[in-house]
Formats: sequence, structure tokens, C-alpha cells
Amino acid sequence: MRIHSLTVALSLVLSAPALAAQPQPAAPVTAIRAGRLVDPATGTVAINQVILVQNGRFTAVGSNVTIPPGAQVIDLSGLTVLPGLVDAHNHLALTYKEMPERNSYYITSILDDTPLRAIQAASNGIQMLAAGFTIVRDMGNNGHYADIALRKAIEQGWIPGPTIIPSGLIIGGLGGQFSPNPEMAFDKNIVYPEYLDADTPDEIIKAVRRNALVGARVIKICVDCKPWGYTTDEVRLFVSEAAKAGLKVEGHVQTVAGAHRAVEAGLWSIAHDNGMNDTIHKIMAEKRIFRAGTETPISLVGHTTDARYQRTVAMLRNAWENKVPVNFSTDADYYVPGRTRGEVAIEFIETWKAAAIPVPDILRAMTTTGYEVSETTRTRGPIAPGMFADLIAVPGNPLQSIDALRDVKFVLKNGMVFKRDGVMTPAAFFNGGPVNGHNAR
Repeated sequence: MRIHSLTVALSLVLSAPALAAQPQPAAPVTAIRAGRLVDPATGTVAINQVILVQNGRFTAVGSNVTIPPGAQVIDLSGLTVLPGLVDAHNHLALTYKEMPERNSYYITSILDDTPLRAIQAASNGIQMLAAGFTIVRDMGNNGHYADIALRKAIEQGWIPGPTIIPSGLIIGGLGGQFSPNPEMAFDKNIVYPEYLDADTPDEIIKAVRRNALVGARVIKICVDCKPWGYTTDEVRLFVSEAAKAGLKVEGHVQTVAGAHRAVEAGLWSIAHDNGMNDTIHKIMAEKRIFRAGTETPISLVGHTTDARYQRTVAMLRNAWENKVPVNFSTDADYYVPGRTRGEVAIEFIETWKAAAIPVPDILRAMTTTGYEVSETTRTRGPIAPGMFADLIAVPGNPLQSIDALRDVKFVLKNGMVFKRDGVMTPAAFFNGGPVNGHNAR
């Protein structure tokens, strides 16, 4: 019996090369007819285009592309097709609300454990994808690495969602953005896991390496969350240590002094506009530092004030005038009754409209510049052969009215239809195992 088993096993091994050499059937082709195809980078529209998709990537785009026999044809000839949108600063695993925590995310972090927040993140990710956001930079406040778990789940093929660019835990000086009492701060370490305390060079290095080890795609730091903040040299240490892992650094900035240190140190991107002014914007433009200003609209009642909003609008306009690379970014981490997370995010176009940013430039901030800050320009974003096949479609023309993006009728992610005729059809994204590999990256 053992001899027979060995013979069978040996024959299988010997025949394996012959089996592998047999031609594999070609992957199915999807052909998309686009009535109008927008290129946000150039602000132009091409008419009556055909887009071919195979193995999750675009293979051909043009007006003279031949649709191969047997291809699945998707007719979007009555719609405007464009690349997917980017939210350059969101927190998918954080949802604070009026009840029961009175919109205090400090309380939310105590009430909601990481497993619950991971489920929230999965749901919020689906809601963002339904609104047309195919890439989300998830910038901390995700419990114990729920953002990285979400990235892996989406990449491995467990659930639908945007491409996630996660930061892992936010790194800050003692306390992060919290100000807990001594018992909570020192005896209970209530700051963790929302923040990693890093006050010395050794702690800075260890914190960066920790986030990189478990799968962060960008490093997020609190430049000036406390009065002492980080010095310019300490911020440079973050930048150099992150670079060893191939990562860039975004800084949460809330003071002008902190912004000066951040731009002097050469951060990749700066979040929020509290520390922004004309001088800072000029330096950012010169150094090409991305601005994720998180411009909360006044229409989201209770999340900004009229005075704060007017300054936000003025600073966004000033950044655009100074040619700062501006990103569409929301910091959307709260519940608004009656709205999905995606609907909350798209509402931020109101601030851009109030700042009188030209519509093509708003769209460019939501797409092209978003791909740049996310570092996906060579793999994902533009509708071009070789790129991962992500696109959306809307009835109107977003180069004429940015409000056209409020009505996303069709979403394609990784070559699979997620939304058609305004209805989510996510069945293909739910799998019983990691179809893209356990360590999909």
C-alpha cells in the first residue's frame, strides 16, 4: 500500500509541469460603453468611448476599441464616466454621535471596543464606496488597528470597500489629543489605543516601526496637540524613520507655530487648516506639501461655527490662489441622522463651492491630487490601460456642476460591479475566504 501511494504521489509530481504548461482559459472581458468620459487631470471630456476590463485592470480605452466576442457589455452611454473619488482624510472606525456621548469622541473611544469599531469601519467603507469614493486615506482614531484590519479584509477579498491607505495609531506626545485625569492617564493608560505616546527619539523610532510592522501605509503624527509639541528636528526624525519603511508622514497641525515646524521639516501632507495662513501656504506650494484641510461645511449643523466656517472658506481660497496641492478631505468621523458616511463626505463640496474654487479644480482635488497624496498614481486612479479598474458614473457633467457627484449611479471597483442603476450589487465582493491571498498587500 505504501509503495502504491508513493508511486501515485511521484506520478503526480512528475506530471505537474505538463499540467502547468497547458494553456489557461482567458479571463472574461468586460466592455463598458461610456457616453462621456471625463479626464480630471486635463479637465476634458471624450465622447462615445469603449473601456475594456480584464483581470481587474483596464486593458484598452478609446473610441475605436473593438469589443471582443463574448465580452460582457455594460452600457453607460447615457452617463458620464470618470475615475473614482478620493477622501484624503477620514476615520472609518470612529463614529461619535449626539447620543449617548454628546459628540465627544473621547467618550466614544471608551464606549466602543475595537471589534465593534472594525464592524463600523466595514460598514462606513461600504457607504463611502457607494458614494463613489474608491480610495480613502484612513488617518487614525481606529482603536487597536481596526483600519489595518479593514485594509486587509478588502484587499483579501472578504468584503467590498475603497482602497484603504491606513495610518495605524496616531503618534503624539504624552496624551495625544486627550487630556485625561492622572488615574486614567497613568494608571489606566486611557490614551491607548487611540494614540501612541512618543516623547523621545527612541520612542519616536519605535512608534513608527510599530505602525509600519503591522501594515500602515502612511504615518500620522500630532505635531502640536500639546503645548510642547514636536520640534522641527523631531518631525524630521519621523520623516527619516518612516522613509526607511517607504512611508510618508502626515501631520495633524492646529497652530501656526506648529505649521511652521511641519513645513520646515518637510512633511508629506498637513491635516486641518487651523494653523494655515498665507505664509504657510506659500511654503507648502514651494515644497509641494499636500493640504488635507478637512473643510467642514456649515450645512453639517453642529460641527462648525459660522466664524470658523468663514475662516475655513477664506483659507481654502487662499491655498488655491497660492497653488498649494489641495486635497478633498473630510475628517468625517461622526454620525449625521439620515445620512450615510458617504453622503456626509460628499457634503464637503459645499465649502469648496463657497470658496469659489473652479469646478474642474474641485474635481481634480477629489481625484488626481488625491491619487498623488495616496501614492497610487502608477497603480490606481486614472482610467488607463494597466491600471486597476476603478470608475464611477453619474448622470450629469461634474466638470460643469460638481453637484453631479451627489448622484453616483454606477461604481466599478477592481473590475467588479459594486453599484448599478443606483443600487448596490456587492455579491461578487463577499467571499468565503481570502481569494486574493492571505497576505494581500
